[in-house]
Amino acid sequence: MTGAATVAGYRAGWGVVRRLPERSAYAAFQAIADRTYARNGKSVQRLRANYARVRPELAEPELEALVKEGMRSYLRYFCDAFRLQLQTRESLDGIVQLEDHGDDIVAEVSAGRPLIGFLGHMGNWDLTGAWATYHFAKVTTIAERLKPEELFEEFLEFRESLGMTIIPLTGGGAPYAAMRDALNAGGFVPLLADRDLTSHGVEVDLCGHRAKVAAGPARLALETGAALHTIAIRYRPLPGRAMQGITAHIGPRVPVPDGVDDTEKVRLMTQACVDVLGEQIRLHTADWHMMQRVFIDDLDPARDSAR
Repeated sequence: MTGAATVAGYRAGWGVVRRLPERSAYAAFQAIADRTYARNGKSVQRLRANYARVRPELAEPELEALVKEGMRSYLRYFCDAFRLQLQTRESLDGIVQLEDHGDDIVAEVSAGRPLIGFLGHMGNWDLTGAWATYHFAKVTTIAERLKPEELFEEFLEFRESLGMTIIPLTGGGAPYAAMRDALNAGGFVPLLADRDLTSHGVEVDLCGHRAKVAAGPARLALETGAALHTIAIRYRPLPGRAMQGITAHIGPRVPVPDGVDDTEKVRLMTQACVDVLGEQIRLHTADWHMMQRVFIDDLDPARDSAR
């Protein structure tokens, strides 16, 4: 598919899916998910491999059922995204809820203090971000550039229409400095951080396996004094609705370790985030939409050594 066709397809999707009845829209995306699962392409195979690592106790039929549900959860995210502009502050209040240390982050934001979220590719972070723009401080985050450029601009415009500030990871200014500035102004910076295979990534234990994740959240917390919390998002049924709600599990504030250098502080703080995230991934595996290599044992050694 050409770049122009891809952009046109997404534009049409936004228009058509918003006009469909809710039940029809989600049924269509579930059918797409089931067809995608049945084709068993590379993304589905990678999802299966990642699920097998975090849920080694599952027999093959149980694992396959989980992978199928994972694809449904992933396509549910896209249906949500296409219909997100239909949501209002009031409707989002009935969709998004916080649990565990949710009161802690509400208190941080209410006091005007900056907040960093260490997020995994779980549930629907766009819905949560839209909700946060109404209830928290200004949301600032980063996004990888998509190809074609017109598609990236469409997604950028979409998220900014929800009240978020989106910083391109490449091709713009200095994203790290921009996030630091947002935190120094008392903002909320949620970051997808459960995968970073570059030389900047931190090696951690994720569900009993070595993985590389982003150091940015911990480093920003260390430099700015912002509170750092893991945020693990999952779906939950809404009675009588085809759309599902969102529960954001909030981990405790990650303390800054004493007696070690900054590099070790970042590693320990990142591991603390991953410990909370890993537990939630085990509990709600189907809502972890990780269709890329994340575990070190799954990497190509020659390719990895060239990074």
